[in-house]
Formats: sequence, C-alpha cells, structure tokens
Amino acid sequence: MSKIEVNQISSQCGSTLTIGQSGDSIQLACGATQTGFGRTGTVDWDTTAKTASFTAVSGNGYFINTTSAAITLTLPASPSAGDIVAFKDYAFTFATNNLTVDGNGSPIGGGDGANLPIYNTNGTSKTFIYVDGTKGWLVTNESTDTSQETSNLYVTATGGTIVTCGDYRAHIFTAPGTFCVSCGGNPFGSDTVDYFVVAGGGAAGGAGGGGGGFRVSNSVGCVPAPTMSPLAACVSALPVTTQGYPITVGGGGTGISVGSPVYNSVGIGTPGSNSIFSTITSAGGGAGGMYQSPCSPNINGQSGGSGGGGSYGPTTSIGTGGSGNTPPVSPPQGQNGGQGQHVPGSWANGGSGGGAGGVGQCTTGPGLPGNGGIGSFIADAFIGPTAPTYGTPGPVGSTRYFAGGGSNCNPGASGGSGGGGNLQTNGTTNTGGGGGGGTTPAPSTTANGGSGIVIIRYKYQ
Repeated sequence: MSKIEVNQISSQCGSTLTIGQSGDSIQLACGATQTGFGRTGTVDWDTTAKTASFTAVSGNGYFINTTSAAITLTLPASPSAGDIVAFKDYAFTFATNNLTVDGNGSPIGGGDGANLPIYNTNGTSKTFIYVDGTKGWLVTNESTDTSQETSNLYVTATGGTIVTCGDYRAHIFTAPGTFCVSCGGNPFGSDTVDYFVVAGGGAAGGAGGGGGGFRVSNSVGCVPAPTMSPLAACVSALPVTTQGYPITVGGGGTGISVGSPVYNSVGIGTPGSNSIFSTITSAGGGAGGMYQSPCSPNINGQSGGSGGGGSYGPTTSIGTGGSGNTPPVSPPQGQNGGQGQHVPGSWANGGSGGGAGGVGQCTTGPGLPGNGGIGSFIADAFIGPTAPTYGTPGPVGSTRYFAGGGSNCNPGASGGSGGGGNLQTNGTTNTGGGGGGGTTPAPSTTANGGSGIVIIRYKYQ
C-alpha cells in the first residue's frame, strides 16, 4: 500500500477537483474531522439517550428520555447559518413529562424567546436548522410517529374469593370488600372487566318480596354466549385503572313481626339494599305489601330492582305490585311484582314478588299457587369451577340463577328460581332472592330477603 503525504491538493486546471473514481468510497480516518464541505441536512445521532437537561451540539441528533422527569434541550449559542440539531422522544413519554427547547439567545421560528416551545405529544421528533438572526432556528422535518412494539399486559388484581377458569379469573364478593387493581392492562392483553352485580332481595309481607336488581355484562364478543342471561349487556365491560374499587354487597330486607290477627300489624318490611361496583349500581328488591286493617297504602308492594307483590285489605281492596327496574336501566334489572286478590267471603291472597327474569304471579283462585317471578342466570363458566357454590339451579342447564321473587302466602306456592323464598321462608343468602309471603292466622314473622353478590371477571393471561 502506497502513502502520499501532502498539505494541499489543488486541481491542475479548472475549478473541479475529483477524488477517487466511480464506485470508490471516500473515508475520513478515525478521529479526523472535516470542514468546509457543509452539511446535507442530516445529523449524526447520539445513541445514548439523554435523561437530564443539556446543551446540544450542532450536527448531532439526540434521543431524549423523559420517563423520570421533564427535560430542557438548549440549542447551541452563537449559531452559524446551516447549524443543525435534531431530537426524538425515546420512551414515548413526552405527554407525561414534556420536552422544552430553549433557543439560547436565538429566535425559534422568528419568536422573541419569551415563550419557549414545549413538546407534549408522545413520539415527537424534530429537526432544527439555523437560518439567520431574523427567523433563527426553523423546523424542517417533524413527526409524531409512535411506532413501537407493545407487550401484552393483562388486568391484575386482588380481593374477594378468586377462582380461575381457562384464561379468565373471577373475584367473588359475598360481603363488602375492595377490588384492588395493581395493573390496568392494555388493549393488546386485557384492560376491561365484566361485572355481575346483584342487590339484596326485598322482605315479604302478606305478599312476596321482590328479587334484588340483576346487572351483568358479557364482553366476550357482541353476542352473549348461549348459556348467558338475555339480560347481559354484551358490550358494556368496564375499563379499570390501578386503584382500589370499593365493593358494596347489599343485604336482604328485614321482615316484621305481626300481631294477632295479622291485619292489626303496623308498617311493612324493608326493601333490600343496593349492591355497587364502580359505576354499576343494582337496586334492592321491593318489600311485599302487608295485609292490614284498616286499609292503608301498605298493602301495595314496593318498587325496586324487582317489585314486591301487592297484598289486600279486609274488604274488596287489593294492593298493586311494585314496579321493577326502578330506577330504570337497560337491559332491565328486574320485573314487576304481582297484584293481590280478594273475593270477600270466599278467598284472598297476596301477589308474589317479581324476579329478574319474570313478573310475580297473581293467584287466580282459592288454593292456587302464586309463584315468585323467576330470576335470571349466568353461565357456570362465568364463575368457574366453584359455580355450584353460588346461586341456585334453574330451567337452563349449566347456569346458576339469582334474584328470584318470593312466593305469595299460599302454602302451595314456590319462590322463583334464584333464591326466592317459599311461604315464610327467607330468600337464599347471596342470591338476592325475595322473602316468601307471610300467612294467617297470626302471630307470625314475615320473611327476610336474601343478601346480594358481586362478581368481577376478566382475562388474566
């Protein structure tokens, strides 16, 4: 290899000097620098990300990492025309911790330097070139590209009784508690949860108590699974973030002791209490109407998640059933209670409480039953392998029923599937079932409603 050592190379004639020939690569030695060639509008990128404020050097591009704190990039002092500086948001965090660019005494885009530009969009990149003292630094290339590979993150949480079924996890609350989210996930894994919220059932009077409000979402596809309740809100899963979500599990309504004869009693049993998760509130079931004399509004069933049944007075007066789905939501959280019946000198019966899936029945003749309104159901898979522990069986297989209405006061009547009580029988615990109707002759005690339940389900892997 030959070597030439000179201080200057000049053309023999003309003004063009050619170095090398077609196909050659002209390379500066390691550590050597060049002057006079000018720049081509590009920078040399410093691949060590900046994590604190700094002063840029002309000709360099910088990756800026604002994960921990906001950063100020100060442009070179006393710049010359053609000086160039670039930057790129390294961690896609400019929206959280901003980048400020300081002109260091020179205008930026012709400004006066009093209001420094602040960049707060994730993925931002800019190239600044110094033009002159009037306009100063101008941006020639810019982007807000956010192309990045994102890991699949899934909801992670604690609280309640936790059961797993395939890729899904359910948290079951049979009493008040807290659903503690430690990771809210992302759309590439999971970032929403399905809910099942059942309120406490209403107490009975002479008529059956209404089932607690029944609200459920099923976000796996837009069409509920064949074994999922028709009341499922199929597109209403809730987003969650890192925080604690208080859980309220509503208690069942409390029945009252009645005197002898029963119509000398005063007052009415209480409705069930609401159950709450996040923005979802299920209303307690309405209490059943009480057989009373003299006749009073207490013979009417109360409104609630499902309505309580109406009772009757000592004459031809009959009580109306309470309204279900009160307050109204869609899909409806419950149904109306049944109306009382009275044929003086012949027979009389109160109505039964409404359930999540059906209205409370009215007795149509002496000795005929007035069954509680049927509840509604969730698929066994929603609860996982512990499904038989919760709710009650019903007509649809591979499901568990909740929020059934209590029966009326006829010994032949039965509570609705989903924990509704029979004659003077309490609603089943943690089903939201209404209490079964009272009876005559007194003394007797009207039945309590069953407590509610809250279940939260999500994809965890």
